Amino acid sequence: MLRSITRFLRDEEGATAIEYGIIAGLMAIVLAAIFSNTDGTLAAALRGVFSRISTTLGGAAT
Repeated sequence: MLRSITRFLRDEEGATAIEYGIIAGLMAIVLAAIFSNTDGTLAAALRGVFSRISTTLGGAAT
């Protein structure tokens, strides 16, 4: 019984999945902050870049 408990406590197989979950959650929070409705400098810059790309592609299609 003690041997099984010790093996369970040393098993780190699920730790990687938890770490990836935490990283994915943090990335989701950062992306939500960047693309939220508030105009932060990075969000405004990205919107400007995508707007210019869209305008250029729209002009090229005609």
